[in-house]
Amino acid sequence: MSGKVLVTGGAGYIGSHACKALAKAGYIPVTLDNLSTGWADAVKFGPLVRADLTDRAALDAAFAEHEPIAVLHFAALSQVGEAMAEPGKYWRNNVWGSLNLIEAAVAADCMNFVFSSTCATYGDCDGEVLDESSAQAPLNAYGASKRAIENMLTDFEAAHGLRHVIFRYFNVAGADPDSEVGEFHRPETHLIPLILDAVDGRRDALTIHGTDYPTHDGTCIRDYVHVMDLVDAHVQGLEWLRTGKDSRVFCLGTGDGFSVREVVDATRSVTNRPVPMVDGPRRGGDAIKLVCGSQRAKDELGWRPERSTMKQMIADAWRWHQNGNYQA
Repeated sequence: MSGKVLVTGGAGYIGSHACKALAKAGYIPVTLDNLSTGWADAVKFGPLVRADLTDRAALDAAFAEHEPIAVLHFAALSQVGEAMAEPGKYWRNNVWGSLNLIEAAVAADCMNFVFSSTCATYGDCDGEVLDESSAQAPLNAYGASKRAIENMLTDFEAAHGLRHVIFRYFNVAGADPDSEVGEFHRPETHLIPLILDAVDGRRDALTIHGTDYPTHDGTCIRDYVHVMDLVDAHVQGLEWLRTGKDSRVFCLGTGDGFSVREVVDATRSVTNRPVPMVDGPRRGGDAIKLVCGSQRAKDELGWRPERSTMKQMIADAWRWHQNGNYQA
């Protein structure tokens, strides 16, 4: 075995897939999660520590018990609408919680840190393919809190030598092809599972938030990356640090954007079912278009987003949607 890795948010969507990828790579993933949005049933590949990032004593105890060689940090609040309405909640949870985690890692001499950031740190960059050098100007407290944590990591490296890899990405989609874990939120806020809920009658219709954006069909455009490709990059980032390489920022995406209506059309094609839809107002804090490139990750990590086609992401999500449910 290659040692234990502490995975915050490991009971959530991306974190649970990361735990599977870590186990496959020979690590023992230790999930640290308060289960406020994650699911105990998703913790299948290593032990669970039920704790909150705002509880420093609990973090110190977890580091002392498990002696992880690295941290993969996914835990965060991430709903744009909520971030606009309740910014204090995001600064308190995401930033204070991350500060506790970083300080606990340094105190335990766990000096390899992989951070799940977001392209929401860039704000609205219509017409650009974002890369690591693009200017950051977040539109909401979610993106702003993630940018603050990035800055925090830079400061802790300068002061204490905490080495880190930061990944910026936007919409994550798809599911484990084996359907051992998948995407399940309550309430659900992500586009593809919302569409699938409408397809199979779990909700009356999909609400499209904004149909008057200056895009070819009036709906927002986003880059999508398959969750399995994404977590492979995180394992590669961990191995980057373990081989002594410098701290680095990587963007992860395909460089291709899909509008909401295009995702709906692809879902209709994959499932061969109609998608009930209603038009709704824009949500505050939503950018018009966010597309994220990944050339640096391809060149330096050797990352290849092989499953990140829209049809593959929807097909894997649809399989999970039909076969797996943490609340079944």
